[in-house]
Amino acid sequence: MRLMWPSRRILPVALFFGTFAWSFVYVSLPFYIQRLSTVDPVSTLRWTGWILGISALVTVVTTPVWGRLAGKGNPKTFYVVVEILQGLGFVGMAMARSLIELFLARLVLGAMGAASTFAFIIAGRSPDRDVRREVSAIQSAMTVGQILGPLAGAVAAARIGFVPSFLLGGAILWGCAGLVQWGVPQPRLSAAVEEERRQISWGEILVACFLVLAGSVQVFFLTAVLPQILPPLGVATTSTLEIGGLIIFASGVGAALGSLAAPRLADLLGERRAIASFLASSSGLLALLALTWDAWSFGLVRFFQVLCVAPVFPLAVARIAQRAGGEAIGLVNSARIGAAFIGPVAATTLLTWTTPAVVYGMLALAGLACVPLVRLRAHAEKPS
Repeated sequence: MRLMWPSRRILPVALFFGTFAWSFVYVSLPFYIQRLSTVDPVSTLRWTGWILGISALVTVVTTPVWGRLAGKGNPKTFYVVVEILQGLGFVGMAMARSLIELFLARLVLGAMGAASTFAFIIAGRSPDRDVRREVSAIQSAMTVGQILGPLAGAVAAARIGFVPSFLLGGAILWGCAGLVQWGVPQPRLSAAVEEERRQISWGEILVACFLVLAGSVQVFFLTAVLPQILPPLGVATTSTLEIGGLIIFASGVGAALGSLAAPRLADLLGERRAIASFLASSSGLLALLALTWDAWSFGLVRFFQVLCVAPVFPLAVARIAQRAGGEAIGLVNSARIGAAFIGPVAATTLLTWTTPAVVYGMLALAGLACVPLVRLRAHAEKPS
């Protein structure tokens, strides 16, 4: 069955609202953790990294399993079920009254899988053969959700409180489930795509995973350390929540523009050169954050850094989504989700014993170290 309008647009819209709900809640979590904490500041910082990252860690393990099941069945049904379960998970976060309860709520939430995996499976079953643009549309929708979610979430948490904002996020996820159930038909896997999937190698899949991980860590690390890095940049303690939301908003704008440009960049530069160039540029700009002198210069450099790294994910994933089964798509998406764990935990752990400049430099070096994998990916794609 061909994905026709409005169904082709409904899926990105659902991903937009789903990502909006997650980022709407995520931006206020570090500040909510500080309010709940009864331990010293260093221990609170460690708790922050683990509470923010544990959902992603568990999802990394469960997503390939969900993807395998959805690849053999109806990914639309899995999408709807998972969104409903995630909404219940947000209610669990709202009910938490201590750091350990919040940690456990986030842990259970991670086991419910990632709705984006099912969206990529559906995109990979498109008969249009232009899966790169399908994946970019989904990624762009998710990125726009990441743009608007933190800004709205920071304002909502400051105005109506943390717990009501968590409940509102859960309600949005339930709305996404209804939207997909109503508007997206069951995707069918054509015989031609089924045959092409036999040509993909696990080497190609693993290289794509590492590239996605390297790029995504550079996107996801910042939120967890914003309460610590903003005051030295001249931001008053009472303004850190809203200024932090603005910086994440600017980052999201850069990510959206980069994701939208990904197919065109691949056409102009070639897929391999585009991935290598933008991952290297992002790493350089990440190191440059150490030289910023206030929140506005920091936000400007961060904007261009995310603008550069954003195309890495859709370019690295598009070929996998078209040619791989649900398990492989889940594995690559797990690399992106895993970055949401590794980024906050690495950044908060490093920041307990060193300066923000060292954090930026080490994450930049990790990104540069993955640039040679682009050449390995090209070798992996060559037919044997």
